[in-house]
Amino acid sequence: MRHTVHSLIGLAAVLAATLAGAPPAQAATYNLEIARGAIDVAGRPQDAMTINGGIPGPVLRFTEGEDLTINVTNKMDVDTSIHWHGLILPYQQDGVPGISFPGIKPGETFTYTFPAQQSGTYWYHSHSGLQEQSGVYGSIIIDPKACEPFRYDREYVVVLSDWHKTDTPETILSNLKIMADYYNYQQRTLGTLLDDVKKMGFGAALSDRMAWGDMRMMPSDIADVSGYVFLMNGRNPDQNWTGLFKPGERIRLRFVNAAAMTFFDVRIPGLKMTLVQADGNNVRPVPVDEFRIAVAETYDVIVRPTEDKAYTLFAESMARTGHARGTLTPEMGRTAAVPDARPKQFLTMADMGMAHGDMAGMDHGSMKMDGGHMMPDGTMMKGMDHSQMGHGMMKGLDHGNMGHGAMPSPELKEDPFYAPGSGLMPKAAEGGKFLSYADLKAFKPLYPDRPAAREIEVRLTGNMERYVWSINDVKYSDAEPIKLKFGERVRFKFINETMMTHPMHLHGMWQILDNGSGKYNPAKHTISIAPGTTVEADIEADAEGQWAFHCHLMYHMASGMFRKVVVERETAEVAR
Repeated sequence: MRHTVHSLIGLAAVLAATLAGAPPAQAATYNLEIARGAIDVAGRPQDAMTINGGIPGPVLRFTEGEDLTINVTNKMDVDTSIHWHGLILPYQQDGVPGISFPGIKPGETFTYTFPAQQSGTYWYHSHSGLQEQSGVYGSIIIDPKACEPFRYDREYVVVLSDWHKTDTPETILSNLKIMADYYNYQQRTLGTLLDDVKKMGFGAALSDRMAWGDMRMMPSDIADVSGYVFLMNGRNPDQNWTGLFKPGERIRLRFVNAAAMTFFDVRIPGLKMTLVQADGNNVRPVPVDEFRIAVAETYDVIVRPTEDKAYTLFAESMARTGHARGTLTPEMGRTAAVPDARPKQFLTMADMGMAHGDMAGMDHGSMKMDGGHMMPDGTMMKGMDHSQMGHGMMKGLDHGNMGHGAMPSPELKEDPFYAPGSGLMPKAAEGGKFLSYADLKAFKPLYPDRPAAREIEVRLTGNMERYVWSINDVKYSDAEPIKLKFGERVRFKFINETMMTHPMHLHGMWQILDNGSGKYNPAKHTISIAPGTTVEADIEADAEGQWAFHCHLMYHMASGMFRKVVVERETAEVAR
């Protein structure tokens, strides 16, 4: 079932049964076995953790309103778990060891039971240790009870992921703890300095180099881990996952980013995509040429190839270190050209909420020492403690002016979700339309529009030298839970003080992203927060219990960027 092709057959069968007078099934049961196995996607067999013998695991398909039963058996010698990412369910079924349940011991079977309260494209993965990177993940489709507001003739699930060519997840985390730039294969050299001198002049190039050195950072620090091979439905680019179509058909592609650490920029050269769903929720259709899918997000698009030819599904890593690739074709064996890699991206001073010119005039001779770290005196950087920088912490800057129009440039001023001038700002190939969060508008709001009762500041922080990631400067092991009152609406104000993009995932509840669409603000389970930006989202605290809240970059989550969120009812006052 590893590369199952899904169509509308299941939905048609349910509809036919209903029209014939027979009630549709009211329960769906799946049996999953997590076991050790081997895969060959990097030129040699490597140990993996598989679900029912494959990577990714089988696609689980349900219908909205069904009561689900999923039996998960642990065939390994270590504890495991399955978390149902994005699903609304009782917290005891959420699958997070230490928060939702104890986990699944070796040799044991845990039965998850909960109703399918929603429809859309979702996914599932282990929440035990680093098992997700080892292969414990798969996709979920929940068909709606009502007709969807768009048409399609055929569909495919497209699961994107990353697999390390040489190191186990445990080795990767250990290496990052020893040397945070262990996997940075793009170190700056004398040659790159000379290139910069040609572009910006000697003084500006030297000033820029010294500024990055003072901050103990490199502009190539976009991804913590290199050395990945990128997979599409468990296949590497040479193995070429393939989906068939008939010219003229509308094809629904359900993209899932199940990677541990990789953001993908997705395009299909020669085809316009119409985005119709984000994180399982319908949105007003958005025609795009390319979109960036953060770790843990899902996007559904519809394409309509009219020509009798093959097309390449191209998912390029944000850091431009490689790509996943597949093919849509009228018949097996036909392929299309694979796009050349685009130039590698680099961070800029705009990712710190400042223009390059603010650094170019710095007098590095007047730098003073503060606790053993270089501190610019009398510049925009004054007050920053670089020993606490997670790829560039911006503590002390005015975040109210960051990411929402600060230092606008004609090219970027319309997108409030990327720092103006950012080296991470996505740009579509050949000048096409690149999806922005600002484009997302809910097709039908999940909740009535109302103001939040209070605001909670969520500062994304870290110490890159020690490879410790945190929220509000406190790592998970030292943190108190975030407490919400059942029934209230709370606004989370995300402030990214690091040089990394963080996909923040809240379990059990929706995050209603404030993108300026008012009552049509989209509901997401994962919100990607770019460097130097402030992003706000409302949470309806309608799910009682204990929930996980974390960055979905796996090694950031494992290193402390994690919280427990507790939703509880207010107790009545004791009568005097």
